[in-house]
Amino acid sequence: MESLITRYKKLLRSVKLDFKRNLYHQINWDARAICILGARGTGKSTLMLQYLKEKLPENQSLYISLDDLYFKQEGLVEVAERFIQLGGKHLFLDEVHKYGDWQAAVKNLYDFYPDLKMVISGSSILTLQKSQVDLSRRLVYYELPELSFREYIALKHQIVASPVDLNYLLINHQELSSKIIEVLPHPLAEFEQFLQYGAYPFFKEGQQDYISKINQLINVIIDYDLPEGRDISTATQAKLKKLLYILSTAVPFSPNITKLAEKTETTRPRLLEMLHMLETSRLIRNLRNSSHGVSMMNKPDKIFLSNTNLIYALALENQNKGNVRETFFYNQLANSKRTVTYPQQGDFLIDDKYLFEIGGKNKDFSQIANLPDSFIAADDLEYGLGNKIPLYLFGFLY
Repeated sequence: MESLITRYKKLLRSVKLDFKRNLYHQINWDARAICILGARGTGKSTLMLQYLKEKLPENQSLYISLDDLYFKQEGLVEVAERFIQLGGKHLFLDEVHKYGDWQAAVKNLYDFYPDLKMVISGSSILTLQKSQVDLSRRLVYYELPELSFREYIALKHQIVASPVDLNYLLINHQELSSKIIEVLPHPLAEFEQFLQYGAYPFFKEGQQDYISKINQLINVIIDYDLPEGRDISTATQAKLKKLLYILSTAVPFSPNITKLAEKTETTRPRLLEMLHMLETSRLIRNLRNSSHGVSMMNKPDKIFLSNTNLIYALALENQNKGNVRETFFYNQLANSKRTVTYPQQGDFLIDDKYLFEIGGKNKDFSQIANLPDSFIAADDLEYGLGNKIPLYLFGFLY
């Protein structure tokens, strides 16, 4: 027990509080039990440690990672009980999916120790989502997405701007552009950097190894995290990686599932299952018409990688600019909790109301002419005019 406390205190001393993710301020930390979901590399552990350092008494709190070798010999419930006996009130459990039968342990601690507050997290979203069946009445779930462009600027340059509501952005985008350019004179250059290197907080460690770290992240998710939640073969893992590469080099298109299955040497039903696994792991996003269900066996209308950095890591020199633009827009709108669906005309329908076409600065309204609440999100544009809005501004929604 003493070794766990010592490691926790060392970690706490190394945590910085100068930058916090947007989710930090949205979590109801007073809830008895919280589960923080999120893809690998998004900063879940840092988020937990920041709250511990800033808000909680050190002698009543404990952060432990359940992939620690300590738990090869010691039980989680027994450790938690000793912690409570020592006056502990706040228990933070990271990499919780690494502990066998963790759901039962968390359930027992919740039921038998009503004064104990818990925050749990882990890297395997698929495994954690399974817990919602047994723990949904006990845990409050949050998800930490990749960085927004706003958060990237704050972390890189210490330029702090508040998140902007979408409705405000649509009306006041020229004013917003002016305010941003006052403190960030070259937003388009920074935006281009973000598209390649800014989705994950570890960009701060340098660009030289960033792409290789993303490829390692992909391999860990497919080779280790997915098998913890699904029974998949080595051959399927190889096909998942091939499918990701195909998607990274594609133009924005409505996929032919049969042809995509042929390219990945699998069956149509199995391909749909693979797409579901990749989406659950936050490696891709499947865009559907609002009238379609989200069943695993329903063909998506479009398929995107989860963020633009994945495109640059996988496609290397073969990125399609249209794909990059649409991926950014989809990523930032979905991460800001907006409903994003595939419309009959245009590229994206937001909240069943706002219609968007995505393109370069010369994009016109011909494809969405005379449609109500229609807008263009245009790349390579610092200032917009009317319903034509700079694409980078949609990175300030969260």
